[in-house]
Amino acid sequence: QVQLVESGGGSVQAGGSLALSCEASRYFYGMGWFRQAPGKEREGVASIYTRYGSYRTTFYADSVKGRFTISRDGAKNTVYLQMNSLKPEDTAMYYCAAADRGSVPRSALAVDEFNYWGQGTQVTVSS
Repeated sequence: QVQLVESGGGSVQAGGSLALSCEASRYFYGMGWFRQAPGKEREGVASIYTRYGSYRTTFYADSVKGRFTISRDGAKNTVYLQMNSLKPEDTAMYYCAAADRGSVPRSALAVDEFNYWGQGTQVTVSS
C-alpha cells in the first residue's frame, strides 16, 4: 500500500519561513506539493521529476516562484518544500502527491496527473 507521510507546516508571521517534508513508501518518478485554501480548488505549488537519481526537473506555480524550493532525496524517497518570504495568501492545507508515470506530463502541476496523496498539513501565515 502506497503511503505518503507529510511533516512540517505550522503557523508563521508574514515574511517567515517554513519547511515541509513528505516521505513516500516507494520511489515515484514525479512528486509534488499542492495546496487548498478554504472555498478554493486544490492547486499545484511545485513538482519535481527525477530519473536515475540525477536528472531532475522542477516546476513552480507563478505565485511561489523565487520564494519556494522543491527538492528530493532519492535515497529516502522524500520530497521537501522550503517556503520562504511567506505571505498570508499562502495559508492553506498543503498536500504531498506522487505520480506513477514515466515522463513529465504536459501539465506538470495538474492535480489529475498525480495518483497518490498525503493527508495534508496546515500552513498558516499571519499578517
